[in-house]
Parts: sequence; structure tokens; C-alpha cells
Amino acid sequence: MKKTSILIATLLLSSFFMQLPAQYQPDWQSLDQREIPSWWTDAKFGIFIHWGIYSVPAYAPVNEVEGIYEKYAEHYYNRLLTGNKLFLDFHEKHYGNDFSYADFAPMFTAAYFNPAEWAELFKEAGAKYVVLTSKHHDGFCLWPSAYSPRWNSMVTGPKRDLIGALSQATREAGLHFGLYYSLLEWAHPLYSPATIEEWVDTHMIPQMKELVNAYEPDIIFSDGEWDYDSKTLKSEEFLAWLFNASPVKERVVVNDRWGKETRSQHGDYYTTEYDLVHSNKGIGNKADHPWEESRGIGTSYGYNQFETTEHYLTSKQLIHTLIDKVSNGGNFLLNVGPDGNGLIPVIMQERLLDIGRWLKVNGDAIYGTQAWRSENKPESKAIAFTRKGGDLYVILKEWMDAPIVLPNVKQAGKVELLGYEGKIKTTLKNGRLTITLPMIPAHRMPCNHAWVFKVNNFKE
Repeated sequence: MKKTSILIATLLLSSFFMQLPAQYQPDWQSLDQREIPSWWTDAKFGIFIHWGIYSVPAYAPVNEVEGIYEKYAEHYYNRLLTGNKLFLDFHEKHYGNDFSYADFAPMFTAAYFNPAEWAELFKEAGAKYVVLTSKHHDGFCLWPSAYSPRWNSMVTGPKRDLIGALSQATREAGLHFGLYYSLLEWAHPLYSPATIEEWVDTHMIPQMKELVNAYEPDIIFSDGEWDYDSKTLKSEEFLAWLFNASPVKERVVVNDRWGKETRSQHGDYYTTEYDLVHSNKGIGNKADHPWEESRGIGTSYGYNQFETTEHYLTSKQLIHTLIDKVSNGGNFLLNVGPDGNGLIPVIMQERLLDIGRWLKVNGDAIYGTQAWRSENKPESKAIAFTRKGGDLYVILKEWMDAPIVLPNVKQAGKVELLGYEGKIKTTLKNGRLTITLPMIPAHRMPCNHAWVFKVNNFKE
């Protein structure tokens, strides 16, 4: 009798919970109420990886065109489909007219891909999360997708589950792992106005759910949303499932690319790329919403073998970009483009390691910080600021001879130069905090490229 009562109570309780309404409804008004998981806003710095069949031809013009998108090597297939002369001439010269884009697939071998080495590099770079292209606009999948059974890395090319290998290595290194996913495919027969609903119902959404269930990504970076609105793409329905019922519902973070009307309007965080802003709402110095800038070290996301040092940002420029984005309330997602063999170009590795060396000294001024929103903030291109708790970080992008002066300061405790053991001379008088920069020989500087003064117990 007692067991029967327990069974009945359990069934009634289960029935009760089954009847509870979902926390998030499939509409933006409800979805936008979700608070972004704090791990992402604290992380600040991530690594983007564009890797696929386009890494084999590894071509886009770098000097012959002006636009940003025109220099993306990952758009190789579409440039052929649309008759771009520069790409057609390159393709004909090196591969011939009878060589199709699909013929690159067996050449995408990933023969030297070592996921543990990649993960260790990203960790040493100071990144807190990694986002890999699961499928770009060419539709080629880096996992054995049931919805692309003949166009994936398990059946051709590497003959390996690339996502599975990297997700495991990344997590073992203590980093968050995310996936980029393209909502469009340039040449898929169902991706057209006449059959878009069938595309969404039988391919796109099932494939995204397949990814989530198989690899449990902490981030979904959607892209390719510009042809249709979010209602047509049923993005709200997918996100409601993701936030209510998926295995990552508590920790997953999504961007704003879910329909041609959604950028800088909906999503956990807004996105820019190469500083292209689709809407001024919520981006930049007065941002009121989490956001992220992504870009390559050079002119392309996908590997472009024709980029030279002229096209690559220096370590100093990349560190300053990280500082600028974080001090304005954003994250920085820096892209690397491995080649078709799975090797990350040495110059990219060097840049990442330089960033990592800087973050080992100054990470306290980056991770877990917020922008300093204050009318008292001095306006200077050479100085940036972040805050964490009761502390203020003053980040110098150029070393200065003159003292740093902060006005309208009510309280300031100890001031220290991160990575430097010497004492920093300061005065607080009539509400003006003056920080005198120490005389340090070049070989004893705590780091290169930028320096951080931490003002403890700061009040204005």
C-alpha cells in the first residue's frame, strides 16, 4: 500500500511538472528576457576558427579589391558560382575548368591536425572560449551529419569527426567550446524561396538540433541570416527549444544573426565583424547590451595563402584591439585560419602567444571587467579604462612622460602597475588623482605594447 501511494504521488508530481509552461516562449519578446550566462560576459577573449574545403585553394584577392567581404577566402565557392572574374581566372589557371569545388574535398585532408596542440595554443593565448565553423555557407560539415550524408568530413577528406576531436581537446584544456553554423547553403537545392519552409523543417533546424545534442556547444554563432526573416527561418522556435529543453539550456549563449532583421536587435549578444556595424544600437562606447567584435588577424577569416605581413595586424595592434573592445563593454573573438592540412600558420601562432604573454601580466584588467561609464573619464586615444568591483584599471596604450590625472575622485587606495613590484607615486588633492609614471629601464618593463595601473578602492 505504501509503495502504491509513493508511485501515485510520483506520477502526479511528474504530471504537474509536465503541465508547467515553458520558461521561454517562441517569440522575441520572451526570448529577449533571458539573461546571458555570466561566463561569456566575463570571458572577454575568444578564438574563432574558419576551417573547411575553402582552406585548400586558400585564395582571395588582397590588393586588387577594396571591400572587406571581397577579401574573404571562405567565399571562394560563391565567387565561382556568381562569376567573379578574379576567382574564375585563379581557378582556371591553377585547377582548370573541369575541376569543381567538390573536387577540393579529398584534398582537405587535415593530415596534421592535432586538436590537443590547438587547444594548448588557444589556452596559452589567454582565450577563454573557442568557436569552430561546424558548417560554412558551402554546406560542408565538419562532423558526420545525417542531414549531409555525402558532404561531411567523415566520408571524404579527413574521414574524421573534426568537431568531436576539437571539442574534447578544448574542454580538456579548460576552455568553453562553441560552434558557428550557417543558416544558408549557396548550392543546396532546397535553399530557395519556393522551398524555404522545407529547408527549415527538414534540414536546417534538425541539423542544428543534431549539433546541439551531439556536442553540447556553449555558444552558437549563427550566420547567413540575411535572405529571410526570423519568422521564415523559425529561429524563435529553435531558440525556445534551445533555452527550454536542450542539454545546454542553462549555459548556452547565442548571437544576433537569426533573420535579416535581427542583428543588433535580438540575441544574447550583438555582433560586429571587422568593425562593420549593422546598427548603432547597443554597440560601442555607450553599449547597453553584450556585444562582440570578430575579425581575422589578416584580411580573411578562412586561410588565405596570399596574405603577407603587410596584411596582418601586429601583436601591438591586436592587443590594442582587445583593449578597445573590452573597455567599450564588448568581447573580442579573434579568428585563425588553419590550412587544409590542419596547420595554423606560424605568424598566427606568434600573434596569439604575444597576446597570451600580455594577458598573463594584465589579465586582471580584462577578464570579468566592465566598461567605466563615467562623465569624469578623461578622453584620450592613448588611455582606456575598465572596472571590476571597487577597482579601476587605467590602461596605457602608449607610455607617457606626463602624469595621469583623473578628476572628481572621492577615494583612491593603493595604485599599482601590474607586473611591477616598485612603488607608484600618487597624490589625491582637491578631487584630482595624479599618478606619476615610474622611470623604468626598457629591459625591466613588465610587458610590451600596453601597461595597466590598478587603482584599488576607487570612488568618484
